[in-house]
Amino acid sequence: MGSSQETYRLSFPDHKPTPPYTHVSYGLPFTEAVAKHVTETFRGKRAYILASPSITKQTSNTADLEKALGPRHAGTWLGIPPHTPWDALVPIINDMREKKADCLVTLGAGSLSDGAKAIKYALANNVATIEDMEALVAPTEKDLEMGGEALDRSTMGNEPEIPVIMVPTSLSAGEYSRFAGITSPKTKAKAQLFHPKMYASLIVLDPALTTTTPEWVWLSTGVRAIDHCCECYCSPHGNAEVDAAAEKSLKKLLTNLPITKRDPQNLDARLQCQLAANYIMNNLLWAPEVLMAGASHGIGHQLGPLGVGHGQTSCILLPAVMRYNKKVNEEKQEKLKNVIWQEPAVAEMLTDSGLKQDESDLADALDKAFRILGMPRSLKEVGVGRDQFDMLAQNSLRDVCCIVNPIPFTDKEQVLEILEKCL
Repeated sequence: MGSSQETYRLSFPDHKPTPPYTHVSYGLPFTEAVAKHVTETFRGKRAYILASPSITKQTSNTADLEKALGPRHAGTWLGIPPHTPWDALVPIINDMREKKADCLVTLGAGSLSDGAKAIKYALANNVATIEDMEALVAPTEKDLEMGGEALDRSTMGNEPEIPVIMVPTSLSAGEYSRFAGITSPKTKAKAQLFHPKMYASLIVLDPALTTTTPEWVWLSTGVRAIDHCCECYCSPHGNAEVDAAAEKSLKKLLTNLPITKRDPQNLDARLQCQLAANYIMNNLLWAPEVLMAGASHGIGHQLGPLGVGHGQTSCILLPAVMRYNKKVNEEKQEKLKNVIWQEPAVAEMLTDSGLKQDESDLADALDKAFRILGMPRSLKEVGVGRDQFDMLAQNSLRDVCCIVNPIPFTDKEQVLEILEKCL
């Protein structure tokens, strides 16, 4: 549905029994799409923009969006600190309330997306002070029983109502879930706040906008999407719907990411990457009851605080984790390897790199692909040394993604084995 230029659809139209209400729009410039849906779809009169500071300072994109909204622009806030500390959201909530905002638009990715979802819930539940926010995100007994990392608000408080439109600039794809990763300013512990009405209302994809994203961010978050595909597909908790999305997404990503590196202005290749990142996020529709993840995500979560970029952790860890898990899921890994070799452009790329299909495995193919993209392939390249391994291993054992790894992590020696292979 949509205009003759626009595709407008549900984010996961094939999900059973009921897909999330999030819609996806592409085909129009983001300024035109946002202004159209604020006005026509959500009947908004006072749209509030939460924008990336770098995008605002280095491009005209934020100003262009403000101009497109015209009299419907209520205000703009620049940035949320990394990892979304929840105390940083309170001033934004109060500014939105003061400006009588009736719609929230994010321009950027990462913390902005998480922050917008948390703000959506907090606004509905009358948060006005840091103490209010602290009470809202305090773990309940049920949360603590689940480990305290998931803050389930499904049956608590008022339902979030304000429409949220997200305009992502990377491939991290957190926009498609109802989970908001927020960090305690006191303990620095990160938790996932969620409610069934915390999904974005609309995600606007504009490949032209992503040409302003730094290359390393674009490519590394694309590798993060590849990580989603591989760990979900090879998870013992997977299902047919996620498997199909993983196969489809992985082929698109391995075909189109190298094109975007060679030709950053190839907008169709960029859009195909954006769509691929969308498809595989269907794995989170079953979370937190069913988690399809593994140690690449789990250890990667602990590398983040050491200054390693979100997607760069996958570039370094994923092939080693695949090799470690191969003893229990070799059949699935072999099937996924053959799926990508059936894609002509991917097969040509891997063959040109010196790889042979019958003499290599999935980890080999991923290693070659990441090197072709120019991504870091060792911990040394990102400034992490053996002296940090013991802390990394201890912290990783507590991460839920390591717990649900195809080979569950119960001893730090397991983590150390993988880290040594990544040095």
